This record gives sequence, structure tokens and C-alpha cells, in this order.
Amino acid sequence: MPGKDKSDLLQGTLDMLVLKVVAVEPLHGYAIAQRIGQISQALLHVPQGSLYPALHRLENKGWLAATWQQTDAGRDTKVYRLTAKGRRQLDDEVAEWARVSQGIQLILSTTE
Repeated sequence: MPGKDKSDLLQGTLDMLVLKVVAVEPLHGYAIAQRIGQISQALLHVPQGSLYPALHRLENKGWLAATWQQTDAGRDTKVYRLTAKGRRQLDDEVAEWARVSQGIQLILSTTE
């Protein structure tokens, strides 16, 4: 779309992206959003209004576990890490994403 600076996340991809980023290392919410933006070279932006409900949902499903830690500035922050159940879910979602994106690529590569 012309005039858009950043892409909206496709429906259903936020969970997969959060799980993938947290699989690399435990992070707090703001850092998760920052890392997604950084890795995507600022193509993807995760609004706080989407991120924090997703983090709670993933934690409730047992895909993430969280602990409270104190930052260097003395503030308490909730740090999320991937669970074994979350690792299995991530693997399933990545496989499904590959399958769907392959189908989309087949459609896009058809000649007119």
C-alpha cells in the first residue's frame, strides 16, 4: 500500500514471531517488540496493544514462562522464555508457515 511506513502483521503471525524471538533468548515485552523490528529491518512493527495481550495468551497456553527480574535501573520487568511446549508449537507454526507461503508463491508465480 502506498504511504505505509511499516507492514501490519499478517493475521496469525504474531504468536510465531514472538515465540521465535524468545527462543533465541529470554526477553521482556518491550525488547521483544524492538527485536522483531530490528530483525525485520523495521519492516514489521508490533504495537503494544497487540503485543501484551499476545504475551499473556502465550503464557496462559504454556508456550511461554515468565519471571520478574529487576533491571539495572531498579525497575521490575517481566521476562519471557520459551517452554518445551512452546518449542513444539513454534516448530509446528514454522512448518505451517512454510507450507502456506509455498502455496502463495505458487499462485504468485503463475503467468497472466
